[in-house]
Amino acid sequence: MPVNTAAPTPTWTYVDGEWLAGNPPLIGPTSHAMWLGSTVFDGGRWFDGIAPDLDLHCQRINRSALAMGMNPVKTAEEIEKLAWEGVSKFDGKTAIYIKPMYWAEHGRYGVVAPDPDSTRFALCLFEAPMNTAKPSRLTVSPFRRPTPESAMTTAKTGSLYPNNGRMLTEAVGRGFDNALVRDMNGNVAETATSNVFMVKDGAVYTPAINYTFLAGITRARIIGLLKQAGFEVHEATLTVDDFLGADEVFMTGNYSKVAPVTQIDDRSYQEGPITRKALDLYMEWAYGRSGNEE
Repeated sequence: MPVNTAAPTPTWTYVDGEWLAGNPPLIGPTSHAMWLGSTVFDGGRWFDGIAPDLDLHCQRINRSALAMGMNPVKTAEEIEKLAWEGVSKFDGKTAIYIKPMYWAEHGRYGVVAPDPDSTRFALCLFEAPMNTAKPSRLTVSPFRRPTPESAMTTAKTGSLYPNNGRMLTEAVGRGFDNALVRDMNGNVAETATSNVFMVKDGAVYTPAINYTFLAGITRARIIGLLKQAGFEVHEATLTVDDFLGADEVFMTGNYSKVAPVTQIDDRSYQEGPITRKALDLYMEWAYGRSGNEE
């Protein structure tokens, strides 16, 4: 059995048929994933006995694997069942991040491409408190999101995140919390860590899907809930100037669900009523939906 190493918070990982505590070493120096970056992951959330949209996260990890040229070795239903098994190993007092992962162990075609038959699977769960409704101050990043022609933007792959990491590092270095990020055409795509929405004259807007950013599961859920509640919601091509002229700005993502933006560079915002309504609608749906508990 591999020797377990320390993890920042209580952590359990399922791999090769067993649950291991802590942070088990799984990838060696000759593994394709270590050498050439063939990793994909997804992230669900458990809190207060519920795991909203966990089924959709388990489905998306398999789509990401296929997009990266790997063969999923678990069905979405098997991953979801394992996730609930993992949740039961915690004390239930702290929110949990649920992270299924695939990676390639070997390469083909001269090593560079992942060998789909060498795909491995792990499911990692760790305690991570929710930061729901925590406000953020953004700055426009000098770095851009890649296009589908230049990167694996159709997969939730680890290889995309160093770019996001430098966006975040640069923004924090200038005294902000996060970055507003543009695509290669100069239009707003997302923040460095989440999808982004704006409100103008009572209507809600979010960047249209153009495959330069991950159009998140929580993003789609918020769009649907706002529409059901009677709000006008548009997916559109949006500029930085559109956001600077907005009445409200908020972010959505699985990690924190809905969080207000209180500043973009020199422009300040109040946490507005539609931002608060988006969070309320999400939580009402999450707690009221049947089938979340195992």
